[in-house]
Amino acid sequence: MAEKKTTKAEVEATEATTVEAPVVSEAQANPEKFLKEFDWHNYEEGIEQVADKKLEEFEKLVSENFVDTLDDEVVEGKVIHITDRDAIIDINAKSEGVISLNEFRYNPDLKVGDKVEVLIDVREDATGQLVLSHRKARVIKAWDRVNNAHDTGEIVNGFVKCRTKGGMIVDVFGIEAFLPGSQIDVKPIRDYDQYVNKTMEFKVVKINHEFKNIVVSHKALIEADIEEQKKEIIGQLEKGQVLEGIVKNITSYGVFIDLGGVDGLVHITDLSWSRINHPNEIVELDQKLNVVILDFDENKSRIQLGLKQLSKHPWEALGEDIKVGDKVKGKVVVIADYGAFVEVEEGVEGLVHVSEMSWSTHLRSAQDFVSVGDEIEAVILTLDREDRKMSLGIKQLTPDPWTDITKKYPVGSKHTGIVRNFTNFGVFVELEEGIDGLIYISDLSWTKKIKHPSEFCNVGDELDVVVLELDVEGRKLSLGHKQTTVNPWDKYETEFALGTSHTAALTEIVDKGATIDFNDDITAFVPQRHLEKEDGSKLKKGEEAEFKIIEFNKEFKRVVASHTAVFREEEAKIVKQAVKKAEAQAAEAKPTLGDANDALQALKDKMDGKKK
Repeated sequence: MAEKKTTKAEVEATEATTVEAPVVSEAQANPEKFLKEFDWHNYEEGIEQVADKKLEEFEKLVSENFVDTLDDEVVEGKVIHITDRDAIIDINAKSEGVISLNEFRYNPDLKVGDKVEVLIDVREDATGQLVLSHRKARVIKAWDRVNNAHDTGEIVNGFVKCRTKGGMIVDVFGIEAFLPGSQIDVKPIRDYDQYVNKTMEFKVVKINHEFKNIVVSHKALIEADIEEQKKEIIGQLEKGQVLEGIVKNITSYGVFIDLGGVDGLVHITDLSWSRINHPNEIVELDQKLNVVILDFDENKSRIQLGLKQLSKHPWEALGEDIKVGDKVKGKVVVIADYGAFVEVEEGVEGLVHVSEMSWSTHLRSAQDFVSVGDEIEAVILTLDREDRKMSLGIKQLTPDPWTDITKKYPVGSKHTGIVRNFTNFGVFVELEEGIDGLIYISDLSWTKKIKHPSEFCNVGDELDVVVLELDVEGRKLSLGHKQTTVNPWDKYETEFALGTSHTAALTEIVDKGATIDFNDDITAFVPQRHLEKEDGSKLKKGEEAEFKIIEFNKEFKRVVASHTAVFREEEAKIVKQAVKKAEAQAAEAKPTLGDANDALQALKDKMDGKKK
């Protein structure tokens, strides 16, 4: 059968019948509805309209696969790669983030696949890379945990990093916190270094959000337990009870003892029966020892303890063979103005009064004889075992110098002594240790008028003296210094006798007259009317003239002279009459032979110790 050929006309007719009919849009089909629902805003903004359903599907995919890089919240990432310097972290963002390995120094075992907390530091650096921070994320999380621990009272672990002024630095959740020295333990800490590089439990006690400061305490953890122990111990306390404690603190006035949560004080006087200067002579810190409860207040918050009371009182153990008159050796432990306390046995002291340190009647301070710590020998003077008192003497170890005083210092003998003290009426001179004598002010000089002994000599000067009187029973010695030389007034009595003439110059014009210095000892007074010269004028200061002695008194060392008596008969007669009167008085005063016998007998009686 022959193939049927298709003509051109048939082909064109076929193509014409297969062309699709034109599509009619919604706007063309229903133009009124289209115009009514058309979004003119999107059309004006140039935004292509997208179906809401497609937008919701897109947002869902983004939220499931990507993190919001605009947030400052901490997110979890996964380590996908580690280089020599950085760790690459996937946080489901458009790109991976980079964190320096320095931020993981605390975790040397970091590996690929580990989950870590990070904070977006830079969303896109110069290279378009996402920069993350693990350290900042740790700090934020750590602050959250610290605040929560502070609010709830949770116990946290911390690593003690180092010492600082007043305490320690502690790492808590990666944040540095301050541990005050007073909050380390309930007892004072002396060695802070023992806690460095240790992990301990703490409570967060204070947070300063403004300055980002944290204060932790280890002491707070144990105080609750101690408080329970303290109540239990206090409830069982009784006077006289012996407990074991540890020396917690040492002060100048006593020792604080930790009895297991309760502190008690051992006063320095209750540490030892012997005198001590400081408690550290007896105890040391952290020492364990037994103490006895002496007393406590109603609340038992103040407990008085004793250490010496655990041993027998030394006076009770003092040997019965010790008695008055025995010689003992001891150490000077305390010095007072009135004497020194000497410890003859542990806890047994005797007082050496300053008057028992030397035979001298001139008392001095106890420091002049002994010093604290001196080992000395003494004699027991009194002993009272009931009152636990003992008096000692040092001077009794040497003979009493007054026992043979009459042989060593008889009346009239000359000696050299040392000036020890002044009084208003004289000078005390020490001839030897224990032998003092008094020189009255009138016995210091034949010629000088002395108002106070300090005008004549100084303490410590050596003076030649003569024994004038000796009272053995009263232990008194009267001395004289002027008696060691001849009385110059004996010679002056003749040289300046009444009526004798002397040439001299007026030394000074004084009230009612003038004075003349004939020599170093003789100063004569010239009355006003006796200054008149022959021409009627008066003598002037420094003018030289002739003078007659019209009065001479050796006892009162008084000399009166006159210039007028040289040329006037009336004044001359007065002088002659004065001479005769003085001679008559001297004659009356001259002793007879009977008077001399009576005087000798009185002296003999005195020497024999008889009473007239």
